Amino acid sequence: MDYKKSGVDIEAGYKSVELMKEHVKKTMRPEVLGGLGGFAGAFDLSKIKEMEEPVLLSGTDGCGTKVKLAFVMDKHDTIGIDAVAMCVNDIACSGGEPLFFLDYIACGKNFPEKIATIVSGVAEGCRQSEAALVGGETAEHPGLMPENDYDLAGFAVGVVDKKDLITGENIKPGDMLIGIASSGVHSNGFSLVRSVFEMTEESLNTYYDELGKTLGEALIEPTRIYVKGLKAVKNAGVTIKGCSHITGGGFYENIPRMLPDGVKAVINKNAYEVPAIFKLLADKGDIAEQMMYNTFNMGIGMVLAIDPADKDKVISALESTGDKACVLGEVVSGEKGVELV
Repeated sequence: MDYKKSGVDIEAGYKSVELMKEHVKKTMRPEVLGGLGGFAGAFDLSKIKEMEEPVLLSGTDGCGTKVKLAFVMDKHDTIGIDAVAMCVNDIACSGGEPLFFLDYIACGKNFPEKIATIVSGVAEGCRQSEAALVGGETAEHPGLMPENDYDLAGFAVGVVDKKDLITGENIKPGDMLIGIASSGVHSNGFSLVRSVFEMTEESLNTYYDELGKTLGEALIEPTRIYVKGLKAVKNAGVTIKGCSHITGGGFYENIPRMLPDGVKAVINKNAYEVPAIFKLLADKGDIAEQMMYNTFNMGIGMVLAIDPADKDKVISALESTGDKACVLGEVVSGEKGVELV
């Protein structure tokens, strides 16, 4: 008996690392010390000495049951973008710059080419957010997971000068809410999605005129990364008073997280066109509007609270990075919460 016969192929692990190295190289920053394969990822923090009061930010997350979609479609090159996005968007939401990322892949069996493809997506997410991929782990779990299944999660670390932290504490009545468009369903609500649509090749390959693509293509669209957009707003000299990343819990759970007591967000549902995928989900699943806005991002991946005088600067800065933005609503006096009108 040996380790391979028990279900863990060490040689496959070595091959996975060799195959992923080319993708990891594309994410390197000058601060990264050493290369892939060490026991720990090393990152030089000398630059943060330039900050008055540097604060480290961290975030960890996964892709949820969206990975099931990747299994059925046998498409594994974008799910890594989702894993990175869920972490770095949270860091950016606090005003921080992501510095580095580590991934964790648990699989039933290590197929080196598949693992390298997954990591290529992780590397692309890191490239988009300008974070270095400094390490990771691929763990085979024979007998615990089916051979073709895997789960993917990650962990990011960022930094912000304390004076630039976005806390929401100065939000007041009259402030404007800016919505930044999502790329689709992102990585939340897929348990409900899978209850509405069968996760089969036939179902996912079905073309819908209203989507302009197949169901699978619409659902697997990777999560939008907002790091560059928020950095552009900051570089435009705008102070973002509050920021909410619209993830699980939709509008109703996430927007209040940036609000101080005594104010509420009033959202104009007609301020933008809700993407077709959400309309299709609501129709096919007979999902009530309240549940839709309480589960999905409904086409808005990030909400900013700003001074109304900064509106043009903010929208122009976001458009410069390819983001679409709109005036989504306003802040008014009242019990902390969200009102859709």
